[in-house]
Amino acid sequence: MQDFIVIKGAREHNLKNIDLKIPRNRIIVITGPSGSGKSSLAIDTIYAEGQRRYVQSLSSYARQFIGELQKPDVDYIEGLSPSVAIEQKTVSRSPRSTLGTITEIYDYMRVLYTRIGKPYCYNCGSPITVQDAENILLSVLHMPAGTRLQILSPVVRERKGEYRKELQQMRREGFVRARIDGEMIDLTGDIILRKQKRHTIEMVVDRLIVKPGIERQLKSAIESALNFSDTVIINLIDRNEDILFSRTLACIKCGLSYPEITPMFFSFNSTLGACPVCHGLGYENLIEEISESDELIPCKECGGLRLKKEALGIKLQGINIGEFSRLSVKRALEFINNLSLSEREGLIAGRIVKEARDRLHFLRWVGLDYLTLDRPAATLSGGEAQRIRLSTQLGSSLTGVLYVLDEPSIGLHPRDCRKLLETLSEIRDAENTVIIVEHDADTIMWADYVVDLGPGGGRSGGWVVAEGSPREIQEIESSPTGMYLSGRKNIPLPSQRRKPKDYIKITGITEHNLKGIDIKIPLGIFVCCTGVSGSGKSTLVLDVLYKALLKELYGSRVKHGKFRSIKGTEKLSRVICVDQKPLGRTPRSNPATYTGIFTHIRDLFSRVQDARVRGYSPSRFSFNVQGGRCENCKGEGYKKVEMHFLPDVYVPCDECKGMRYNRETLAIRFKDKSISEVLEMTITEAYDFFSKIPLLREKLQVLVDVGLGYIKLGQPATTLSGGEAQRVRLAKELGKRSRGDTLYILDEPTTGLHFVDIERLLNVLNCLVEKGNTVVVIEHNLDVIKCADYMIDLGPEGGEDGGYIVATGTPEDVCRNERSYTGFFLKKVLEGLTEFQAPGVTA
Repeated sequence: MQDFIVIKGAREHNLKNIDLKIPRNRIIVITGPSGSGKSSLAIDTIYAEGQRRYVQSLSSYARQFIGELQKPDVDYIEGLSPSVAIEQKTVSRSPRSTLGTITEIYDYMRVLYTRIGKPYCYNCGSPITVQDAENILLSVLHMPAGTRLQILSPVVRERKGEYRKELQQMRREGFVRARIDGEMIDLTGDIILRKQKRHTIEMVVDRLIVKPGIERQLKSAIESALNFSDTVIINLIDRNEDILFSRTLACIKCGLSYPEITPMFFSFNSTLGACPVCHGLGYENLIEEISESDELIPCKECGGLRLKKEALGIKLQGINIGEFSRLSVKRALEFINNLSLSEREGLIAGRIVKEARDRLHFLRWVGLDYLTLDRPAATLSGGEAQRIRLSTQLGSSLTGVLYVLDEPSIGLHPRDCRKLLETLSEIRDAENTVIIVEHDADTIMWADYVVDLGPGGGRSGGWVVAEGSPREIQEIESSPTGMYLSGRKNIPLPSQRRKPKDYIKITGITEHNLKGIDIKIPLGIFVCCTGVSGSGKSTLVLDVLYKALLKELYGSRVKHGKFRSIKGTEKLSRVICVDQKPLGRTPRSNPATYTGIFTHIRDLFSRVQDARVRGYSPSRFSFNVQGGRCENCKGEGYKKVEMHFLPDVYVPCDECKGMRYNRETLAIRFKDKSISEVLEMTITEAYDFFSKIPLLREKLQVLVDVGLGYIKLGQPATTLSGGEAQRVRLAKELGKRSRGDTLYILDEPTTGLHFVDIERLLNVLNCLVEKGNTVVVIEHNLDVIKCADYMIDLGPEGGEDGGYIVATGTPEDVCRNERSYTGFFLKKVLEGLTEFQAPGVTA
């Protein structure tokens, strides 16, 4: 096996024909300013080539379903291993997907509850016992005379298949009817079932009317039904109602029977286990995709536990599987570790318990012990989703694999970051190669080898500025990263801390894990909300403060987090939340369209002499309407190719070659550039190109100021990271005329930013404050925190052990608080930087 991954002539995107020799079985960090080509090298070149070679290794039969993957623009790569990319994409938008299901912990618990769970009657709480044919007979005979019923035996329950053999066997036995998927079917006809669909087949054994003298016929029918299944269904024809009887489980007091207990009995994605009211979603009026506007009201039938009451009657150590799912990872691990099993139960469940325990332990390792197992996947941040994927890889025991991670430190407090780094070391020590795209100083210093790209972003990036160990990088003066790591350059502290002009006061906050806290939010200054992961920062700032202000200032009906009172909102005129959600879900949305710049560019092209002669209006230069766009790709420039077993890929349109427009539209040129060529410009290039047009110059200047000079004007929104999307939103707001008295909220704005870019972002935020606005930032980055005027530090831990105010005040005040984890790490930064220039406080 080779000791290095050798890359020759990498030219993907802005990479400048670079050559690299990366050591295998090491942790390699690829860093550099935003847009310098980090993702182009790590994901679009190294990972993409590894994936392409994997597809090539498949049989020709398998490849026909996948198609050919495009080779990255590189001469060759040697020493490449099978590659796995662990990115920041949200796992699923479906409310059926939870932390427990995507980590398979819930699947193991379903098996555990099936094997050793103790059933109790959901009606009276008594233990469930076996019910024989005689008891079933007596229960039916006690029904009112004249009751019409049919006796069914469930032969197949919620399983995939065609079941031709089973249906033929029923015909041979003399049965003529069956209820298949809820519909009564004549067995004498030809029955074709879809192989990939789950089916329920209930054979009709007999049809009767309750009256004297039917005992013998009824007993014979019940015994016949029990020959095929442990469960008998008595279908009351006139009421279209089923009564279940089981010779395995029944309540002595109530007479209620349970069906056969299988793992599917605890699945909220199956009709066997799902609550009949909310259909396993746990909430009222919820569709199959969670959106921000959804007001999640727990289902009254199941209390938000998603399952039928019969399934919730099965308990282990006093709690049912729904209650187990509500535990945090930390509490769930304690529950598993404290299980008291008999010798027999230990033999049955030992392996299951170990698998569940290991997965919970891996989640703790990556700093996610505050999450609950029933947490919907759609509500996870990109960083949390990435660390969940990372935890699943820890349990895979793979060796000789190349892992590519994109900023795994996002959303992590400095305290939790060390746990993550130890986890990555575990993966490396199992003889794997770990490549990380990262800006975090601790992660860079932890690496075995660093590749620093730059020196700038976009066209001015794509070069290898430095490579070597972290110590070697620090000695290279041409490396921007090395300059910051060595301390020769740093982000300066503010000369003074501003004092608040006023406060918003919120009392009795009890949303999620917040413990009835009272808080004062300073106005007119730069505020940082800090704390370990899961301490309640997002709950306080986004769910309580932001949504309460939406209601107070705009009369919004959005439901805010629970609190007792709020005062001081009259001091504000607007509230703006600049989040990291995608700008759009299709490639049609891009920075130019989102910020409104493209409207002015289209207007400019319509005024060109050739356009006026031909009568072209601004709409002619829109790729969203007919007329000027390429109709083959409908103005998208690309066509989607479904990859079946792999993510969909986009290939350039054959007609317009990715240019979006038809020939006539592309013939119109402004300063010798077509509309398509303008969209291909980076923000910085567009700023120079339109420098003589004040309106466009101002809007483009703002995008450059927030560190987005390297992205293209027409770059599809679907390709922007969460941090880039957030900064595009920020630029749009900055482009508006400021009235002051506005509260801006930003959630981790340093996502994806290098030290150089963070300094630029801080200048933008401080400009907002200088204009009389308030900026509230949720942040873990110590370079941002140290520059704040005021801090609100939550904790002390995450999840159930968080939700308290640990410290408030200036960064210097928080550093003096011994209970604050943030203060502990911040103190090192402040002392290391400015022993002699601690900022004062303005009077």
